[in-house]
Amino acid sequence: MIDPDTRRDLIEKIMQAPAYRLAEEDVEFLVQDNLRPLRLQLELLKPEHELRKQGISSTVVVFGSARIISPEEARVRLSDVKERIASGRAGSQGPRELSVSRRQSAQANYYDEARRFAHMISSRFQQEKRKDFVVVTGGGPGIMEAANRGAFEAGARSIGLNITLPFEQRPNPFISPELAFRFHYYALRKMHFLLRARAMVAFPGGYGTLDELFEVLTLVQTGKMKRIPIVLLGKRFWHEAVGFDYLAAEGFIQEKDLELITCVDKAEEIVEILEDFYRGEPATT
Repeated sequence: MIDPDTRRDLIEKIMQAPAYRLAEEDVEFLVQDNLRPLRLQLELLKPEHELRKQGISSTVVVFGSARIISPEEARVRLSDVKERIASGRAGSQGPRELSVSRRQSAQANYYDEARRFAHMISSRFQQEKRKDFVVVTGGGPGIMEAANRGAFEAGARSIGLNITLPFEQRPNPFISPELAFRFHYYALRKMHFLLRARAMVAFPGGYGTLDELFEVLTLVQTGKMKRIPIVLLGKRFWHEAVGFDYLAAEGFIQEKDLELITCVDKAEEIVEILEDFYRGEPATT
């Protein structure tokens, strides 16, 4: 006969065992390699469920470098470098730091344009409880922060689709909390960028920005996705970074494929392009 204390201890031991956990609460089970298809499905379903719940009808995707800083921060950094050089505290790295700071100051204009564009588009299409052309970004710093910030300052909501990386990428503070999501898989993140997209705006950036831009161009070019405005801000950058005309001249893309993109330098031009493209059409998807 088992005494009551021993019986209770044995039952408690069983209830604390990993095998006894509910499958949905067993993280060690869910992260196994052979459970990847389930995790992919969950990353598809969770954001979709929440976006439907929040009534998000359509979005404008904003891509761009995480390394571009705000004009305010750029001024502080440049002033600090100049002061350290003048006082002799910068050492041999002074000239290089000064060059970097000056470049960041010049690039900060892109931050301003992203912020202004998001403010304009959000002010226009999130009035009277409308939830159209909601700004969506990768949720991180740089251009992503600028776009979320513009919507935030307009009193509108915006979406952030962050992703886990080897180095920590915290969400920027301007995303609407109920619309802040985190992904493990790039593929599912990209899918959610485009499921409700009515336009894509790409600011200067590196590999990530180029990857996202060419993904959209490929989908539209091959008819896998309905055509949407694809606007590149920063004529000089895009002319030097990507030889679109060269690709057409060499026959790797058709001349008509050049019509899929438009390069501009100002936020107002982006808004005009969207207005012209959707003139007379309903805003919702």
